[in-house]
Amino acid sequence: MTRRRLTDLLLLLAVPYFFFLWKLASFGLIGADEPRYAQVAREMLARHDWITPTLSGAPWMEKPPLYYWQAMLCFKVFGVSDWAARLPSAIDAFVLMLVVYWFLRRFRPGFALDGALMLASAAGIVGYARAASMDMPLAASFGVAMLAWFAWFESGSRKYLAGFYISIALATLAKGPVAPCLAAAIVMTFAATQRSLIVAWKTGWLPGIVLFCVVGFPWYMLVQLRNPQFFHVFIVEHNLARFGTNVFHHPEPFWYYLPVTLLGWVPWAIFVLLAITFAVRTSRNKDADPLSIFLLIWIAAVVILFSISKSKLPGYILPAIAPGVILAAEYVRLQLGQKPRLLIALLHAALSGALIFCALMIQYLVLQHQIPRASAATVPLIVAFIAAVAIAITLLVSGHRSLRLVTLAPAVLAVAVSLRFGAPALDETLSARSINSALAQYDPHHLPVAVFLIPREAEFGLQFYRDQSISRYELGQVPDGEHLVVAAQGYPKGVAKAAGRKAIYLGNFTAQRLDYFYVPAR
Repeated sequence: MTRRRLTDLLLLLAVPYFFFLWKLASFGLIGADEPRYAQVAREMLARHDWITPTLSGAPWMEKPPLYYWQAMLCFKVFGVSDWAARLPSAIDAFVLMLVVYWFLRRFRPGFALDGALMLASAAGIVGYARAASMDMPLAASFGVAMLAWFAWFESGSRKYLAGFYISIALATLAKGPVAPCLAAAIVMTFAATQRSLIVAWKTGWLPGIVLFCVVGFPWYMLVQLRNPQFFHVFIVEHNLARFGTNVFHHPEPFWYYLPVTLLGWVPWAIFVLLAITFAVRTSRNKDADPLSIFLLIWIAAVVILFSISKSKLPGYILPAIAPGVILAAEYVRLQLGQKPRLLIALLHAALSGALIFCALMIQYLVLQHQIPRASAATVPLIVAFIAAVAIAITLLVSGHRSLRLVTLAPAVLAVAVSLRFGAPALDETLSARSINSALAQYDPHHLPVAVFLIPREAEFGLQFYRDQSISRYELGQVPDGEHLVVAAQGYPKGVAKAAGRKAIYLGNFTAQRLDYFYVPAR
């Protein structure tokens, strides 16, 4: 193995390890989805059931099984923990990065390592590689599928087309019918721009369709046979209704995904925008690179589709991050012999400096949701300014060849500082892991827990960390035996009234404004 190849290998392992795995469990599962999905996987593993997802023993039909299957395997190997719950997404992100490296090295050689590392350090990829959710499994499998399709388009080798169909089937198992629908839209649009609809026709390769059905259909058929309500709950409610209505209360303006996608491309957003502009400007040229056109269509299809949707969440846009980064990598490869313009160097440096500044202010951002007064922000601002100046000068002197170093260095620093100083604050204020730890001092016998007027994020978190079904007082779910109650702060009389018996105040958890009570058996 050559020295350069060894260096590439070390970087391909070390950089994603840092961004995806380092301090992966430095804060507990947060939000409603992370602990809920992890608990579903735990229950499926406990029942040895790979078909029906359940939560508190009842069928949970909202999502397909790919993440659950991955988490079950991780729980089986490493034990049940929040670290193991997040591991599938980290592995999926790593696989996507390796496929991008392979694709660029095979079809656009010269900048493969940089392209892969750019993807590994993009904010959207880093964030969701560290989350126990369905978003990264979808983005990874869909990204692999679309790169495999283009590999087939350029090479004519049907092994890549087979890879496309298998990966799209996995994407369908990750998030549902959105994957094949989106893939079909991208392929058809690209074929139209190439004035070669025969390409779309040849994509409908019968052995590939059989592969898709063999991989993607069995679970859907089995889960429907075992759970007749599946079609209505999953397809009608959680696909059609989620797309066409605001039934799940995630309304955002039509333009919501424009800034969200830009944030997902940070710290490479400036160069992604440059690459998009360059690709649009040159798309009508006879010698325009079809890959650039394909990537543009891929980005546009994802952004437009989810912008039309009435229900919007940040993770939906994740499949657009990889094509944007690949497009930027291709743009930089073509510019290697030149130096960036002054404005571009300054904007990129300012973005990297802003990343460092936000990392240094992470505790204020997490706890206060705002930047404090100038006195507290002065030193971070100076550090960020010095870093930005150094980045700009390096880019202007050394050109695009220094882009990897001057961008990865502040990105690594930002992630390291954020996890070092922000993780404890996140754990304390947003995760039920800290609530469970506080409860432990009052609960030597691991009593059942009920909740009263607390956010559902805390409820689902307690369900995972205590591995218990959680009763809700306000829904009339009051256990007959002795139990603990976690309640919103300031409702001691409400807890006693709902319990129908004496409730003994134990203490509070100020960080999340919660009180604890002991309720004896009837």
